[in-house]
Amino acid sequence: MKSSGTGTVSELSATVNHKLTLYALAASSAGVGMLAMAQPAEARIVYTPVHLVLSRGALGLDLNNDGTVDFILLDKYHRNGQTTNSFWLYVNPEHKGNAAAGSKGTYFRSALALNRGSVIGSKDRFKGNLMAFACSFMSTTDCRVGDWFDVSNRYLGLKFTINGKTHYGWARLNVRFELNKGLTATMTGYAYETIPNKAIVAGKTKGPDVVTVEPASLGHLAQGASAIQAWRL
Repeated sequence: MKSSGTGTVSELSATVNHKLTLYALAASSAGVGMLAMAQPAEARIVYTPVHLVLSRGALGLDLNNDGTVDFILLDKYHRNGQTTNSFWLYVNPEHKGNAAAGSKGTYFRSALALNRGSVIGSKDRFKGNLMAFACSFMSTTDCRVGDWFDVSNRYLGLKFTINGKTHYGWARLNVRFELNKGLTATMTGYAYETIPNKAIVAGKTKGPDVVTVEPASLGHLAQGASAIQAWRL
């Protein structure tokens, strides 16, 4: 896997932004975009269970299943010479107004790995970008940055826009790290609140205000990303 640069996460995001847009269009035209679904008028939370594995590639996330990618998760690997390796996992908002909950660290904007039951809404600081970064030298881990190392059932807190209005949502992931394999993320579900500006509870998938949808054609964007050579960073 070739590196597009060795700068910060924000620089990496700028570099791949054009390719991300092209990929979303390519996925849609190839029939692998997520299927738009009509939501019941009384629905407040729309939950979509999935099982998508991301390892060294890109994964598109369409929170409201309208055929438009709202976020892209990127798993990047870079080898410097024969001994030094770096591994990246980060979330990239695809449109203005979209963002992940996080905090600004010393060097990176870290995306929070929220627990089930966390409230995601206007009180959060939506500055998240980096999920996990690790570097190794001579097969030994030298550094780790980010909250998403060896976690299960943690949640990305997300905000995005529908018709110019802010909505909140989440994506549930498991992330594993191994020196010989790098970072592997598995997305097991996502949801969003249909009422603008209303907070959502991470992991809430049951109740009278929750509708579960089974996407007829998820498209498995993680597989599509890894199959398209232009996306191999």
